[in-house]
Amino acid sequence: MNRTFKTQRLTTSAVMLALAAALAVVCALIPFLNLPFGGSFTIGSMLPIVLVSYMYGIKWGFFVSFTYSVLQILMDLALGTGSSVVMALFMPESDGYMGGFAAIAILLLDYLVAYTVIGIGGIFRNRFKNKGAAVCVGSVVALSLRYLAHIVSGTIFYGAWAEWFFSQEGFYSVGGWILEHFSGTGLSLIYSIFYNGLFMIPEIVITAAAAVIVARIPYIKKIDGALE
Repeated sequence: MNRTFKTQRLTTSAVMLALAAALAVVCALIPFLNLPFGGSFTIGSMLPIVLVSYMYGIKWGFFVSFTYSVLQILMDLALGTGSSVVMALFMPESDGYMGGFAAIAILLLDYLVAYTVIGIGGIFRNRFKNKGAAVCVGSVVALSLRYLAHIVSGTIFYGAWAEWFFSQEGFYSVGGWILEHFSGTGLSLIYSIFYNGLFMIPEIVITAAAAVIVARIPYIKKIDGALE
Protein backbone atom coordinates (compact mmCIF):
# COMPACT_ATOMS: atom_id res chain seq x y z
CA MET A 1 0.00 0.00 0.00
CA ASN A 2 1.71 3.19 -1.18
CA ARG A 3 1.85 6.49 0.67
CA THR A 4 -0.46 8.23 -1.80
CA PHE A 5 -3.22 5.69 -1.21
CA LYS A 6 -2.82 5.94 2.59
CA THR A 7 -3.05 9.72 2.39
CA GLN A 8 -6.10 9.51 0.15
CA ARG A 9 -7.77 7.01 2.49
CA LEU A 10 -7.10 9.13 5.55
CA THR A 11 -8.30 12.32 3.86
CA THR A 12 -11.46 10.72 2.49
CA SER A 13 -12.25 9.14 5.84
CA ALA A 14 -11.82 12.47 7.62
CA VAL A 15 -14.20 14.13 5.18
CA MET A 16 -16.75 11.35 5.61
CA LEU A 17 -16.49 11.59 9.41
CA ALA A 18 -17.02 15.34 9.21
CA LEU A 19 -20.03 14.87 6.92
CA ALA A 20 -21.58 12.26 9.22
CA ALA A 21 -21.02 14.51 12.24
CA ALA A 22 -22.44 17.55 10.44
CA LEU A 23 -25.62 15.69 9.50
CA ALA A 24 -26.01 14.44 13.07
CA VAL A 25 -25.51 17.93 14.53
CA VAL A 26 -28.01 19.55 12.16
CA CYS A 27 -30.63 16.93 12.98
CA ALA A 28 -29.93 17.24 16.71
CA LEU A 29 -30.86 20.91 16.47
CA ILE A 30 -34.28 20.08 14.96
CA PRO A 31 -36.56 19.33 17.95
CA PHE A 32 -39.11 17.03 16.28
CA LEU A 33 -36.36 14.67 15.08
CA ASN A 34 -35.29 13.88 18.65
CA LEU A 35 -37.12 11.46 20.94
CA PRO A 36 -37.68 12.43 24.60
CA PHE A 37 -35.65 9.59 26.16
CA GLY A 38 -32.76 9.50 23.73
CA GLY A 39 -32.40 8.52 20.10
CA SER A 40 -32.87 10.70 17.06
CA PHE A 41 -33.63 10.48 13.38
CA THR A 42 -30.50 11.72 11.59
CA ILE A 43 -31.50 11.50 7.91
CA GLY A 44 -28.78 9.22 6.60
CA SER A 45 -25.89 10.41 8.76
CA MET A 46 -24.49 6.86 8.92
CA LEU A 47 -24.17 6.51 5.14
CA PRO A 48 -20.76 8.24 4.98
CA ILE A 49 -19.39 5.67 7.45
CA VAL A 50 -20.86 2.81 5.42
CA LEU A 51 -19.23 4.24 2.29
CA VAL A 52 -15.82 4.33 3.97
CA SER A 53 -16.20 0.66 4.84
CA TYR A 54 -17.28 -0.14 1.30
CA MET A 55 -14.42 1.80 -0.32
CA TYR A 56 -11.58 0.72 1.96
CA GLY A 57 -12.71 -2.54 3.57
CA ILE A 58 -14.42 -3.43 6.83
CA LYS A 59 -11.23 -3.42 8.95
CA TRP A 60 -10.69 0.23 8.13
CA GLY A 61 -14.45 0.73 8.34
CA PHE A 62 -14.49 -0.51 11.93
CA PHE A 63 -11.64 1.85 12.82
CA VAL A 64 -13.50 4.82 11.35
CA SER A 65 -16.85 3.80 12.86
CA PHE A 66 -15.25 3.40 16.31
CA THR A 67 -13.78 6.87 15.92
CA TYR A 68 -17.24 8.14 15.08
CA SER A 69 -18.74 6.42 18.14
CA VAL A 70 -16.37 8.40 20.38
CA LEU A 71 -17.13 11.54 18.40
CA GLN A 72 -20.85 10.93 18.90
CA ILE A 73 -20.41 10.85 22.67
CA LEU A 74 -18.49 14.13 22.56
CA MET A 75 -21.13 15.73 20.33
CA ASP A 76 -23.92 14.72 22.71
CA LEU A 77 -21.99 16.23 25.59
CA ALA A 78 -21.32 19.45 23.67
CA LEU A 79 -24.80 19.90 22.21
CA GLY A 80 -26.86 18.82 25.19
CA THR A 81 -24.95 20.72 27.92
CA GLY A 82 -26.80 20.14 31.22
CA SER A 83 -29.62 18.12 29.64
CA SER A 84 -27.37 15.87 27.60
CA VAL A 85 -28.33 12.21 27.65
CA VAL A 86 -24.70 11.24 28.18
CA MET A 87 -24.06 13.73 30.94
CA ALA A 88 -27.33 12.93 32.70
CA LEU A 89 -26.29 9.30 33.10
CA PHE A 90 -23.45 10.31 35.40
CA MET A 91 -25.09 13.14 37.36
CA PRO A 92 -26.86 12.04 40.59
CA GLU A 93 -29.01 15.20 40.57
CA SER A 94 -30.33 14.40 37.11
CA ASP A 95 -33.60 12.59 36.42
CA GLY A 96 -31.67 10.42 33.97
CA TYR A 97 -29.09 9.27 36.52
CA MET A 98 -28.44 5.54 36.15
CA GLY A 99 -25.53 4.92 38.49
CA GLY A 100 -21.93 4.30 37.51
CA PHE A 101 -22.17 0.72 36.23
CA ALA A 102 -25.39 1.26 34.27
CA ALA A 103 -24.10 4.49 32.79
CA ILE A 104 -20.93 2.82 31.53
CA ALA A 105 -22.92 -0.12 30.14
CA ILE A 106 -25.25 2.25 28.29
CA LEU A 107 -22.29 4.11 26.81
CA LEU A 108 -20.87 0.80 25.61
CA LEU A 109 -24.13 -0.45 24.06
CA ASP A 110 -25.78 2.75 22.81
CA TYR A 111 -22.61 4.44 21.60
CA LEU A 112 -19.43 2.39 21.27
CA VAL A 113 -21.13 -0.81 20.10
CA ALA A 114 -24.11 0.73 18.29
CA TYR A 115 -21.98 3.02 16.13
CA THR A 116 -18.91 0.81 15.72
CA VAL A 117 -20.97 -1.96 14.09
CA ILE A 118 -21.66 0.45 11.21
CA GLY A 119 -18.15 -0.47 10.07
CA ILE A 120 -19.50 -3.75 8.71
CA GLY A 121 -21.32 -1.83 5.98
CA GLY A 122 -18.79 -2.75 3.31
CA ILE A 123 -19.11 -6.50 3.79
CA PHE A 124 -20.93 -7.02 0.48
CA ARG A 125 -18.40 -5.12 -1.64
CA ASN A 126 -17.29 -8.18 -3.65
CA ARG A 127 -20.56 -10.13 -3.37
CA PHE A 128 -22.70 -8.05 -5.72
CA LYS A 129 -21.84 -6.97 -9.25
CA ASN A 130 -24.06 -3.95 -8.81
CA LYS A 131 -22.26 -1.45 -6.57
CA GLY A 132 -25.49 0.25 -5.56
CA ALA A 133 -26.92 -3.05 -4.37
CA ALA A 134 -23.76 -3.83 -2.40
CA VAL A 135 -23.84 -0.51 -0.54
CA CYS A 136 -27.61 -0.70 -0.07
CA VAL A 137 -27.60 -4.19 1.48
CA GLY A 138 -24.51 -3.32 3.51
CA SER A 139 -26.32 -0.27 4.88
CA VAL A 140 -29.34 -2.34 5.87
CA VAL A 141 -27.18 -4.91 7.68
CA ALA A 142 -25.03 -2.28 9.42
CA LEU A 143 -27.93 -0.16 10.63
CA SER A 144 -29.93 -3.23 11.62
CA LEU A 145 -27.05 -4.24 13.89
CA ARG A 146 -27.08 -0.74 15.37
CA TYR A 147 -30.85 -1.12 15.90
CA LEU A 148 -30.21 -4.43 17.67
CA ALA A 149 -27.68 -2.80 20.01
CA HIS A 150 -30.23 -0.14 20.95
CA ILE A 151 -32.89 -2.81 21.49
CA VAL A 152 -30.66 -4.70 23.91
CA SER A 153 -29.80 -1.52 25.81
CA GLY A 154 -33.42 -0.40 25.93
CA THR A 155 -34.63 -3.77 27.16
CA ILE A 156 -32.12 -3.91 29.98
CA PHE A 157 -32.04 -0.30 31.13
CA TYR A 158 -35.23 1.44 30.00
CA GLY A 159 -37.92 -1.23 30.39
CA ALA A 160 -39.41 0.64 33.36
CA TRP A 161 -40.90 3.13 30.90
CA ALA A 162 -42.82 0.45 28.96
CA GLU A 163 -46.17 0.75 30.78
CA TRP A 164 -46.16 4.52 30.57
CA PHE A 165 -45.20 4.41 26.89
CA PHE A 166 -47.95 2.00 25.83
CA SER A 167 -50.52 3.86 27.94
CA GLN A 168 -50.15 7.02 25.88
CA GLU A 169 -53.06 8.11 23.69
CA GLY A 170 -51.27 7.36 20.44
CA PHE A 171 -50.84 3.70 21.43
CA TYR A 172 -54.25 3.22 23.04
CA SER A 173 -55.49 0.29 20.90
CA VAL A 174 -52.21 -1.53 20.28
CA GLY A 175 -50.71 -0.50 23.61
CA GLY A 176 -53.67 -1.82 25.57
CA TRP A 177 -53.39 -5.23 23.92
CA ILE A 178 -49.64 -5.36 24.56
CA LEU A 179 -50.06 -4.47 28.23
CA GLU A 180 -52.67 -7.21 28.62
CA HIS A 181 -50.52 -9.94 27.09
CA PHE A 182 -46.97 -9.06 28.11
CA SER A 183 -45.11 -8.19 31.29
CA GLY A 184 -41.62 -8.18 32.72
CA THR A 185 -38.76 -8.74 30.29
CA GLY A 186 -41.14 -9.47 27.39
CA LEU A 187 -42.83 -6.10 27.81
CA SER A 188 -39.46 -4.36 28.10
CA LEU A 189 -38.29 -6.02 24.88
CA ILE A 190 -41.40 -5.00 22.93
CA TYR A 191 -41.12 -1.45 24.28
CA SER A 192 -37.49 -1.25 23.19
CA ILE A 193 -38.31 -2.59 19.72
CA PHE A 194 -41.12 -0.04 19.35
CA TYR A 195 -39.29 2.94 20.79
CA ASN A 196 -36.00 2.46 18.98
CA GLY A 197 -37.88 1.54 15.82
CA LEU A 198 -39.44 5.01 15.75
CA PHE A 199 -36.13 6.44 14.59
CA MET A 200 -34.12 3.42 13.43
CA ILE A 201 -36.59 1.96 10.91
CA PRO A 202 -36.99 5.25 8.96
CA GLU A 203 -33.21 5.71 9.24
CA ILE A 204 -32.58 2.28 7.70
CA VAL A 205 -35.04 2.85 4.85
CA ILE A 206 -33.74 6.30 3.91
CA THR A 207 -30.08 5.30 4.23
CA ALA A 208 -30.61 2.23 2.04
CA ALA A 209 -32.40 4.28 -0.60
CA ALA A 210 -29.73 6.98 -0.56
CA ALA A 211 -26.99 4.34 -0.79
CA VAL A 212 -28.22 3.19 -4.21
CA ILE A 213 -27.90 6.74 -5.54
CA VAL A 214 -24.68 7.76 -3.79
CA ALA A 215 -22.86 4.59 -4.89
CA ARG A 216 -22.96 5.96 -8.44
CA ILE A 217 -20.79 8.97 -7.59
CA PRO A 218 -17.70 8.88 -9.88
CA TYR A 219 -15.23 9.36 -7.00
CA ILE A 220 -16.53 6.26 -5.20
CA LYS A 221 -16.40 4.26 -8.43
CA LYS A 222 -12.82 5.42 -9.02
CA ILE A 223 -11.61 4.22 -5.61
CA ASP A 224 -13.61 1.03 -5.99
CA GLY A 225 -11.98 0.30 -9.32
CA ALA A 226 -8.50 1.01 -7.96
CA LEU A 227 -8.96 -1.63 -5.27
CA GLU A 228 -10.13 -4.37 -7.64
